[in-house]
Amino acid sequence: MVKEFTLFPGVFTMAAAPTVTPDRVNQTVRKPYPNYKVIVLNDDFNTFDHVAKCLMQYIPGMSSDRAWELTNQVHYEGQAIVWVGPQEPAELYHQQLRRAGLTMAPLEAA
Repeated sequence: MVKEFTLFPGVFTMAAAPTVTPDRVNQTVRKPYPNYKVIVLNDDFNTFDHVAKCLMQYIPGMSSDRAWELTNQVHYEGQAIVWVGPQEPAELYHQQLRRAGLTMAPLEAA
């Protein structure tokens, strides 16, 4: 049933349906924080043993086997991504490995 109302005597018009617009002001678009790569570079002065030990010491959950795989990758391919994750821990691991004498690439967004 359409409602009618009077604007002026003798003139009738239909009531317009309300316009519904999306409420974008209150919408929040959540974007995940980017991950960062911690990359060790090959050099001519760190030994295999030192690199592997540093990886096991400073990268959480790093097994001996994985540390040696990454150390070989650093040597033979020139670099290896040793950890990927949120920026704050990436900065910490990067700094710790650099202070231990490893040659590090700048942090890079994944």
